[in-house]
Amino acid sequence: MPPATVHLVIPCYQESGRIGPFLNELCEATRDLGGVTIQVVEDGSDAAEAARMRDIITPMCEKHSHLQPALFLPQNRGKGGAVYAGWDAAPDVDWLAFVDADGSCSAVEVVNLITKARLQPTPQTALFASRWDQTGDKVQRQWKRRLMGRIFGTLVSTLLNISIHDSQCGLKLIPRAAYQRIAPGLRIHGFAFDVELLAALHDSGCGFEEVSIAWHETPGGHVHLIRDSIRMARDVLAVRKGRQRDKAIK
Repeated sequence: MPPATVHLVIPCYQESGRIGPFLNELCEATRDLGGVTIQVVEDGSDAAEAARMRDIITPMCEKHSHLQPALFLPQNRGKGGAVYAGWDAAPDVDWLAFVDADGSCSAVEVVNLITKARLQPTPQTALFASRWDQTGDKVQRQWKRRLMGRIFGTLVSTLLNISIHDSQCGLKLIPRAAYQRIAPGLRIHGFAFDVELLAALHDSGCGFEEVSIAWHETPGGHVHLIRDSIRMARDVLAVRKGRQRDKAIK
């Protein structure tokens, strides 16, 4: 039997300054897996940034046959919107996946998660990379990001009644059939799209598994402890309200 097929999306917004090395590493690492396609989705950056991304990606497409031409969105949709645009345009595959462009989840961890997914006889259980194992140097993260992660995990588990340590790590694999069932009801495209995706999968009967990975902080992110904590709570409450509305309609 051929291996299960995977379409891996990399959502990008103003990422030309750091995506090149990671994208090349990812293409090299996945080249011999077979059945894997990779696509960058450029999320409505300006014309100059789009041109820089083309200059980076086009030569790589010539070098790596499994790297597809980038998808350029005319307007910014948010990270979730970019991921879903790539998934909706994907070829007929068994698994849909995304990984953040900054390389915090390494190419090695991407390969490990794809390999683990392929152990399932048929795609049934979504795989969420997780930074919950923070022993030793496995997860290299600023203290405020660690704190926010704990706050957010508690909010999600408590308000949505779904036991999870880390819903926000930027590497996930979803059975395509499961995504197609829930896609019409996905409304959040910004910060909390992972949470809505998790809740929708859970409510549809699709299981998920957290997979501990090595993760390292990548320069370039901006975190505000109070502001972003408030945004976290607001977004999780919006997901809970949406679930309650959907249950009432049913």
